[in-house]
Amino acid sequence: MAKIVGVHGIGQEFRGSNTIYAQWLPALQDGLERAGAKLKSDTEFNCAFYGDLFRGRAKSVTGVPNYDASDISSDWEKELLVQWWEEVAKVEPGILGLKDTSKEKATHQIVQNALRGLTRSQFFGGVAEKIVIFYLKQVGAYLHDQERRKQIRERVVQAIDEDTRVLVSHSLGSVVCYETLCEHPEWSVKVFVTLGSPLGIKQLIFDRLEPKPQAKGHWPGSVERWINIADGGDVVALEKQLNPLFDGLVEDKLVDNGAAAHDASNYLTAAETGAAIKLGLIDE
Repeated sequence: MAKIVGVHGIGQEFRGSNTIYAQWLPALQDGLERAGAKLKSDTEFNCAFYGDLFRGRAKSVTGVPNYDASDISSDWEKELLVQWWEEVAKVEPGILGLKDTSKEKATHQIVQNALRGLTRSQFFGGVAEKIVIFYLKQVGAYLHDQERRKQIRERVVQAIDEDTRVLVSHSLGSVVCYETLCEHPEWSVKVFVTLGSPLGIKQLIFDRLEPKPQAKGHWPGSVERWINIADGGDVVALEKQLNPLFDGLVEDKLVDNGAAAHDASNYLTAAETGAAIKLGLIDE
């Protein structure tokens, strides 16, 4: 069975395990090649898929709800939206950030300004406002809908077996995998690779993890090596350094993904990612 299992992030609701596998496998192989390694067989890699759990709840025929600023309702949504906006403004000179430092970030006007900045940004690639909100709500749904959270983690459980040594996760998938690893310390997973992870966002994500952090976050189950990889311009990975936040040694590494800072394939083709995955392919 698969030594390596990959877990995707947000925005994959119209794909499936086979399409994610077809995208990730060659990128992962390129990363391994750059690290001086290769898979013995394509069957050493498998994907867990949960994107369909966000599909079919649309208000429009396109499959994406016709969201606008009025749909940003909770304080959690407003705060994460503004944090994304502020981070984009830091890394993209053409995007103006929040000028008001009074911390009154929940006004309708600020939400509209944040959406305007994000949809015009290079990071979000000019996607429609409703897409940005849809992504935001997927993250929120995982953290605040316990039944959905359970269903998503179960998809990872189904993909893991006694042969699995490496868990590679992207974006929201890193949150899913972290919690699932903590829940299953009996697993034989030895290497945990997080790509473009939002795990370090205090209050909004880090402080809402299961199990709940006690000053520091718990170490994820049976994992011996945790390598966290982030692009300096990745807005989703707001906190690039996870090591100070968790009870154990997280090996933080920076990579350059070019214009598509958060792209999963760009992360997977990096030599740093290949080297991390290679650690779990060494015969015991």
